[in-house]
Amino acid sequence: MSIVAGGYWAFFSPYAQGFGLFPYRGVTDEKVVALTFDDGPNEPFTSQIAEVLRSRGITATFFQVGACVERYPAVTARLVRDGHEIGSHTYSHRFSDCLRWSRQRADLERGRRVLAAVLGAPPTLFRPPWLFRHPPMLRFLRSQGMEPVSGHFAHALEVFQPTAERMARRAIAKTAPGAILIFHDGLEARTGERHRTVEAVALVADALLAQGYRFVTVSPLLGIAGARAQEPAVG
Repeated sequence: MSIVAGGYWAFFSPYAQGFGLFPYRGVTDEKVVALTFDDGPNEPFTSQIAEVLRSRGITATFFQVGACVERYPAVTARLVRDGHEIGSHTYSHRFSDCLRWSRQRADLERGRRVLAAVLGAPPTLFRPPWLFRHPPMLRFLRSQGMEPVSGHFAHALEVFQPTAERMARRAIAKTAPGAILIFHDGLEARTGERHRTVEAVALVADALLAQGYRFVTVSPLLGIAGARAQEPAVG
């Protein structure tokens, strides 16, 4: 059992650093936080989250699945125009691709190409599905000038859509200066019900603003120099 637990920690934990740097927070005492969203774009929920953020003057980071970007390229382009940062979350988000590095690498590269076509340049940030990483992946990302990003899951059971209040309470409790919070605006490469996530994001944003937090995107939080400027190539 201890071997299984150790393997899970090394390959899937948001916090393990044994294979190489996998930042889950920024190193700062300032009250800054980064909201991040995985598995989109997924309509209408991605646009609803964007409206929640826009109405509060907040920018966030969206780790997007290539197949979903192909479905909603204009949504991705609109996020960039609104000042949000876009990172890659592979093309297909299939667990089977994690079982063989050659397939995983091909999926990673395909997702990056899809985003580059929409953004006008390849994304700098990458978050692996399920946070699954290993040494060959991290070496490859470094060779491509890409930065792996982890974070704190806002709520472990978000996929089951507990109440917005429950998700918000958990996310707020995990927030400290430099936190990177992980929400999901989609479900892998499929559509998924996320209306309670939209509600939770509004609650979290209002509570943290009231506490004096400032919201930033991931690259400046982590001090990533030379992050590629994003200017949508499609409307």
